[in-house]
Amino acid sequence: MEGLLNDTLAYIEAAGWYAPMLFIILHIIRPILFLPVLLVTLAGGYVFGMFYGMIFSYVGLMGVSLTFYWLIERFPSIYEKLKGIKEKLFGSRGNVNIWQLLLLRIMPFVHFHALSFYVMEESKNYRDYVKTSAIINISPAVVYTAFGGLIHQLPLPGVVAFALFLLLFMFILRPKKHGDPIHTDDLETPIPQK
Repeated sequence: MEGLLNDTLAYIEAAGWYAPMLFIILHIIRPILFLPVLLVTLAGGYVFGMFYGMIFSYVGLMGVSLTFYWLIERFPSIYEKLKGIKEKLFGSRGNVNIWQLLLLRIMPFVHFHALSFYVMEESKNYRDYVKTSAIINISPAVVYTAFGGLIHQLPLPGVVAFALFLLLFMFILRPKKHGDPIHTDDLETPIPQK
């Protein structure tokens, strides 16, 4: 998959005026290719620079969110699977405010669609879902694209050091046990075990 991403990015860089459209399409089909949001958005900052990378990544993330809403209702098995993930992440109450959603959206180990599913379940209607998605998609577009633009400006030793830092950061933040849900102790009070 990494070779596919590199080839795709090289093609997008050489595409000229329709490169942004190809990048946005890459964002929308990213879930099918099993590419992480972090990787594609970093690439946007690297290829287009910080300002345009943020804009194109934001449009792509909104495209993914809108497509998700439309598709999830057509696939009941995926709906049920995401409902189980939502229960593991947020428990039965799941009272998460917009600021927490903004932070969760940039956490690399929180599944993008699980968070979209949470927003969908908590929204009153489609319009409310779109409004909330429009707010929470700002954080990955800004943060990840800024890192991508920074990587583009760093010399090779800086890129290597930054990559090692990211790997260490992801290692530290990983769930400690296999099958252990992401700990959300700070987000809500834990449900007592029977």
